[in-house]
Amino acid sequence: MKDVFDGYTVNLHLDNEGEYLACFSEMPNISAFGDTPEEALQELENAWNLMKEDYLASGETIPAAPSRKRYSGSFNVRIDKKLHRDLAIEAAQAGISLNALVAKKLALTSKHSH
Repeated sequence: MKDVFDGYTVNLHLDNEGEYLACFSEMPNISAFGDTPEEALQELENAWNLMKEDYLASGETIPAAPSRKRYSGSFNVRIDKKLHRDLAIEAAQAGISLNALVAKKLALTSKHSH
């Protein structure tokens, strides 16, 4: 079965007026309404197809959904020197590497945000 939404996450909500709203989590500005969930999803598919045509007509690349990208698990973050020092001390006291400490903190933050 072909993914008509190219890997983007679709949210479907019933609004206060009884209409269904379908939109992408990653691009909430692309959305559509319908009287039924199926109609809202069909309208979102139409809107997405128009958006893709727009990208192609203007010579732009259609953005890949985050779920379709490959991630290395590595990225650099610049932080305040004092914070860097505080984290390094905390990691040393815990007997783990700075990388392990920051990864643990990010994982905890990520779990609480969902």
